[in-house]
Amino acid sequence: MYRVVASRAFRAGAPQKAFGCWFNLSRSAHTLPFATLEADEISGSKPGEVYNLVQGKWTGSSIWNTLLDPLNGEPFIKIAEVGEKEIQPFVESLSKCPKHGLHNPFKSPERYLLYGDISTKAAHMLSLPKVSNFFTRLIQRVSPKSYQQALGEVQVTQKFLENFCGDQVRFLARSFAVPGNHLGQQSHGYRWPYGPVAIITPFNFPLEIPVLQLMGALYMGNKPILKVDSKVSIVMEQMMRLLHYCGLPVEDVDFINSDGKTMNKLLMEANPRMTLFTGSSRVAEKLAVDLKGRVKLEDAGFDWKILGPDVNEVDYVSWVCDQDAYACSGQKCSAQSVLFMHENWSSTSLLSKMKDLADRRKLEDLTVGPVLTFTTEAMLEHMNKLLKVPGSKLLFGGEELKNHSIPSIYGALKPTAIFVPLEEILKDGNYELVTREIFGPFQIVTEYKQDQLPLVLNALERMHAHLTAAVVSNDPLFLQEVIGNTVNGTTYAGLRARTTGAPQNHWFGPSGDPRGAGIGTPEAIKLVWSSHREIIYDYGPVPGNWEIPPST
Repeated sequence: MYRVVASRAFRAGAPQKAFGCWFNLSRSAHTLPFATLEADEISGSKPGEVYNLVQGKWTGSSIWNTLLDPLNGEPFIKIAEVGEKEIQPFVESLSKCPKHGLHNPFKSPERYLLYGDISTKAAHMLSLPKVSNFFTRLIQRVSPKSYQQALGEVQVTQKFLENFCGDQVRFLARSFAVPGNHLGQQSHGYRWPYGPVAIITPFNFPLEIPVLQLMGALYMGNKPILKVDSKVSIVMEQMMRLLHYCGLPVEDVDFINSDGKTMNKLLMEANPRMTLFTGSSRVAEKLAVDLKGRVKLEDAGFDWKILGPDVNEVDYVSWVCDQDAYACSGQKCSAQSVLFMHENWSSTSLLSKMKDLADRRKLEDLTVGPVLTFTTEAMLEHMNKLLKVPGSKLLFGGEELKNHSIPSIYGALKPTAIFVPLEEILKDGNYELVTREIFGPFQIVTEYKQDQLPLVLNALERMHAHLTAAVVSNDPLFLQEVIGNTVNGTTYAGLRARTTGAPQNHWFGPSGDPRGAGIGTPEAIKLVWSSHREIIYDYGPVPGNWEIPPST
C-alpha cells in the first residue's frame, strides 16, 4: 500500500447531521438507497472512496491512503485517513459523552426501544437479496473469500439483528431486586453503560465483527468510536450508511480511518472508558498496558482440534477439517491451526481425503485466495523452519499458487499441512516455532498414541491463547477428560465438532483471561458493554421508638 496526498478538497455533498443529503445524492446513481458505490464497479478507473464520520458529519482528511486490489494489484480504493494532527474532533466527540452514557435504565429509556426499531429495519434490509448481494460482493472485493463464505457473514449479521428486534434491547438491561434487612429497604442490580468507548476490529470479517460489537455497545447506552482495519473499512462505511437509513442517529457513532499509531494517540488523549480490541496478541497486550487494563480482548488463537479414539464418518470429519483449516484461506481467528490425530485415525484415509479436498480449492472461485497479513515468502520461510524439525514432513501444499496476479505485499499459498511428531512439538526448542500462528492456509498435523493423551493435554496447557477448540469424539469419558483439562472459550465437542463457523446463536470468545471479550449473545453484550451498578433503596419508615444508639 502507498499514500498519495489529495490535491483538492473532498467532493461536496458529504452527509450532514441527517441522512437525507446522501440519500438523495446516492439514489440517483445507485439502486440501493443508502449506497454510495457499486461493489462490482470499483476499479482503478473508478475507485471507491471511504470517509470518516465524526460529530454527525461525514468528513475527509488531508491524506488519501490508496489500497491495492488484493487479486490484481490495481489501486482501487481511496481512504480518507486521519493523521495525528487531525484527531481533535474525534477526541472532542467522545469527551461530550458522560460516564453514564447516552441512555441507561434511569435516563432516556426510550432509546432502548429506538435501537429495537433500528435492528428491525436493518435486519429487514439485510434480508433483501439485492442488499445481501451488495455486501457479499463488497466483502469479496476487499477480503477475498468464496461467495458462500462472504454470504455467511452477511447472514450471521442479519440474524444477529433479528435477535435484537422489538423489546429485546431493553431486555438486555433487565435488573433484579433483593429484599433488604427491614421495611423499605431493597437492593437493585442494574447494567450500566461505560459512556465513551472504542471498538477496533480486524480485516478478516469486515461486516460481522464490527456490526455485532458496535450494536452491542449502542444497545447498552455507550457512545462508540469505531475503527475497522483500513484494508476493509469500505464495507463498514457502507453499513454505517445503511444504519443511518434505518434510523441510527448520526451523532451516536464516530467512524475513523487511521493507522495504528494515530489510533493509539487518539485513545490516549480521548481516554475511553472501555476499548474492545479484536486482532493480534501483540497489539492487544500493548493496548492493555497503555489503557491501564480498561480493555476487552479477542486476540489471536492457535486453535486446536483433537480426533478421539472412536473413528467414524471419515468423509465428514475430513471435510470439516478442510473447512476449519482452509475456508477464507485460513484467515479466521478460529481456524484450525493444529490437528492432534489419535493413532486409530492414521490407518484411515483421513489425510488423503484432506489432501484431495485441499486440492479442490482454487483461486477462480476464491476457495483459496490472497493472504492479507503474511507474504508468500514469509509463509514458505516458516514452513522450511518446521521441516528442519526431526521427523517433520510436508503432507501437501507448500507451494505458491499458480497463475495468479496477487500483489507481492500479500501472500499466495496453496493449502498446506505439515506433520510434526508430538514428542518434537513438546521440546522447548520447538514449541514456540510450531505453535506460531500463521494467519493463512496453513496447519500442523500430529499423531498421538492411546497412552499419550497427557502429552497432548500438556501441549494445550502451554498455549497462550484460548479461543476455539474441537474435540471430535462421541466417547463421553474421552470428552470429559479433554474438556475438564482445557480452557478454550468456544469449544465444540462430539463427532461433528469444528473450530470455525460460529453463528450468532452462541457465545464466541476466549476463556481463561479476565480481559476476554465475547460476541453475539446477550451474555456477551452485557459482559463487554456494561458494568454492574447496585442501587440500595432505603425509604423507611424509621421505627417509632428509635433512639440514637451508642457510638461504635
